[in-house]
Amino acid sequence: MKVIPTYLIFLLFAISCNEQPQKKKETGKIEEQIKPIYSMNTNEIREGDKTIAITGATLIDGTGSEPIPNALIVIKNNIIDFVGEAGGNEVPEDAEIFDATGMTLLPGLIDAHFHGDSEKMTTLFLQKGVTSVRDPGAWNAAYDDARLSGKAIPRLFLTGPHIDSYPPAYPKNSYLIQDAREGEIAVNRFADEGATAIKVYFRLSTEMIQTICETAAKRGLPVTAHLEITNAIDAINAGLDGIEHITSFGTALLSPREAENYKNLILGDNSARGRGRYEVWNTLDIDNNPKVDSIIPFLVEKETFISPTLAVFERQFDKGDSVEVNAFANMLKFVGKAKKGGAKIVVGSHTFAPYADLGNAYYREMELLKEAGLTDMQVISAATLQNARFFRIDERLGSIEKGKIADLILLRQNPLDDLKAMNTVEKVMLNGVFRDL
Repeated sequence: MKVIPTYLIFLLFAISCNEQPQKKKETGKIEEQIKPIYSMNTNEIREGDKTIAITGATLIDGTGSEPIPNALIVIKNNIIDFVGEAGGNEVPEDAEIFDATGMTLLPGLIDAHFHGDSEKMTTLFLQKGVTSVRDPGAWNAAYDDARLSGKAIPRLFLTGPHIDSYPPAYPKNSYLIQDAREGEIAVNRFADEGATAIKVYFRLSTEMIQTICETAAKRGLPVTAHLEITNAIDAINAGLDGIEHITSFGTALLSPREAENYKNLILGDNSARGRGRYEVWNTLDIDNNPKVDSIIPFLVEKETFISPTLAVFERQFDKGDSVEVNAFANMLKFVGKAKKGGAKIVVGSHTFAPYADLGNAYYREMELLKEAGLTDMQVISAATLQNARFFRIDERLGSIEKGKIADLILLRQNPLDDLKAMNTVEKVMLNGVFRDL
């Protein structure tokens, strides 16, 4: 009988102990290793190196829990080490104390739909309390100047340009594909460059969207979409994680004939959607529409995130006619009904909005979500933890909890008393460091 050397026995035993069972999908295929999602400028953001105790503030932690008055939050380096009531809890001896009595402490705001690649724009948003942004449709190099400026800017969760087909709505910010295989190549290319999500645009076929979603899933990236003429139900069934713009649901709420007429209109002229989307939403009956009643449970079941970007579509009679005003009222109503039905609503500013000064579109979006029917607390959660879930970064950002990264903002007033208090930012902490405003 052949004797196996002792060293081989130990070697085989060691290998068997170190092997980890590979997870399998329902298809039986081996799942690729998924890496956590980080902002593209993670390594460029200065990290805190002190122990800081924030005392006396009213804490709204982003989870929807009841506020904690007279709170104590201890940050060690860039990590939240303690969250609780100040009374009875000792402040570490080596801590720098920041007395925030009379202020309100929140997680840093997250913008799901940001447009603006200049140094000034990104710096301005950080001053407004927005500590993380996602640009869903711009070449990553557009942010090089901001990243090289040496100034503090938000965390940049970039997607690369829109993946679209000819003729694109925005040629300078589009990556054109002709078939599903090219969509697969595009996803892998952007993922290799550090994309944190993938954005698909409205001229793609459902087949292209499905291949893009399948490829992105293998790379651990969410896919979000501006649909316009693609049926939202078909696209979500193809694998979408998120929907950008409330107008993306228009064709799914029309009759098949009306939807096809609108689709043909836009296929012939991209710019026709400017007026066309209002005409679509003007005709919708949100209160008595079987399609509305069926799509909301579908969105809940599929756990689809919705970034309505209401602020960019807002129309009042000073800047719109009766069709546009009524259409916007229906958009508001649909968002409120979706939230009431359990859909996941997040905050995306679109940066530029007709009824907000530069830098304030995010606040206007929050106000419009309240008008749609969300409570102040629900709006705050949509801006923080819910958005972190959309970004797939909620294990370390989006709420004020022990073990998470210290991206925080202090307000002079309490937004639960008046949501307009969101525009009273006093201090911004990014990665454990108070930033100069």
